[in-house]
Amino acid sequence: MKTIRINFINKDGHELSGRLEMPVNGQPDAYAVFAHCFTCNKNFKAVTNICRSLTQQKIAVLRFDFTGLGNSEGNFADTTFSGNTEDLVSAATYLQDHYEAPQLLIGHSLGGAAVLVAAARLDSVKALVTIGAPSDPEHVTRLIGKEKDKILQEGAARVSIAGRHFSIKKQFLDDLEEYRMKDRIRKLGKALLIMHSPQDRVVEIVNAEKIYNYSMHPKSFISLDGADHLLSDEQDSRYAGYVLAAWALRYLEPKTPEDLETDSQTVTSTGNEGFLTEIQSDQHSFMADEPVSVGGTDLGPTPYDLLTASLGACTGMTLRMYADRKGLNLEEVRVHVQHAHKHADDCTECQKPGSRIDQITRKIELIGELNEEEKKKLLEIADKCPVHRTMSSQTTIHTELIK
Repeated sequence: MKTIRINFINKDGHELSGRLEMPVNGQPDAYAVFAHCFTCNKNFKAVTNICRSLTQQKIAVLRFDFTGLGNSEGNFADTTFSGNTEDLVSAATYLQDHYEAPQLLIGHSLGGAAVLVAAARLDSVKALVTIGAPSDPEHVTRLIGKEKDKILQEGAARVSIAGRHFSIKKQFLDDLEEYRMKDRIRKLGKALLIMHSPQDRVVEIVNAEKIYNYSMHPKSFISLDGADHLLSDEQDSRYAGYVLAAWALRYLEPKTPEDLETDSQTVTSTGNEGFLTEIQSDQHSFMADEPVSVGGTDLGPTPYDLLTASLGACTGMTLRMYADRKGLNLEEVRVHVQHAHKHADDCTECQKPGSRIDQITRKIELIGELNEEEKKKLLEIADKCPVHRTMSSQTTIHTELIK
C-alpha cells in the first residue's frame, strides 16, 4: 500500500496520528475511515490486512489512533466513548478538507459502535461495516469486570485489558450509560454490513443479532466462523477484508475512468512486508508475491507466473480472434505455459553471464470440431501472438528515477 503519514487535530485540540492508505497509483475511487477496537491502535495486523483489501479495490482508508492511544496525543484515562466518536468525526472532516469526504466507515469492536453513532453526523457516508461490535457501548464494562465497583466508588481504577494496563475513570462509565443504540441504528438510513464470529468470547454474537434486528435494509451479515475477537489469525482478517471490499463496492460511487487516467500503463508498489507487491494495471488491481519457501507470503502469483500468464492469455486471445474471423469451430483454447532457466547446451563455463537461457514451453489444447489442417494453421498463428513476438524479440528497457 502507498502510505501517507498524517496528523490532524481533534475537537479537544489533541493531535491524532493517522495513516492514509492509498491505491498503488494514488487515485482512489472513494475514501473510508477505520475505527480500531477498544484500547487497540491503528497498527494492528488485522487492520493492515483489511486496509490492503480495500486499497486493492481502489478505496483509500484513513486508519488512526484514538486519543491517548498509539501515537496520538492525550491521556487515555480522560477519554470517553463520546470522545472516540468525536475523534472519528474529526478524521472524516480531515479527509473532506484535504482529500475527499469518506463514503465508508469501518469499525472494529467498540470502534464499530462508534461508527454507528458517528454516521448520523456524516452525510457523505453511504455504507458502514462493523466487525465484532457490541450492540450497546456499555458492553465494554464487562471487560473491566470487578474493577467497575472500584471505579464507581473511587472515581478511577487501573484495569487490565488483553494483558495491557489502563486507567479508567468514572466519567467513561457514566458516558457509556448515555447511549442507547436501538433507535440510533434504526434511523441510520445507510447500507450496513455486520461481521461477527460465532466464537467471539469478548463480544458475543448475540450482539450482531441485535444490531441486525435493529437496523433497516439494506443490511447484510457475514459470519467470521472460527475467528477470535481480534482476528489474530491472518487468514481471518484477510477473509474479512476481501468480503468487506467486495460488499462495499455495491454502495459506493466510483469515479469515471476519465478521472483515473495515469501516465503509466502499470504501477506496482512493494512495501516493507517481504515480497508482497500490489499492482494496478489500468482499472484492474491484483497482487504478486513469492512462495513461503523463499521468504514470501504466497498471496499472489510470482512475477514469472505473471509473465507466463500473459503469454498464455495473449495466445488464447489471438487464436480466438483468428478462429472467429475464419469461422472455425473452435470452442475453447487451453494454453499450458511453463518457464524454466536452463544452461545452454554448449555451455562450458556456466557461471558466466549469458550462459543460462530462459526456456518457455507452451502447450496448446484446441477444443472443437477441427480438422488437421485447421489445427496446423492455428498452431502457426499462435506464434504471431503479440506477447510472443515481444518475448522472442530483442526488447530494450529504459529505467529512470522519478524525482
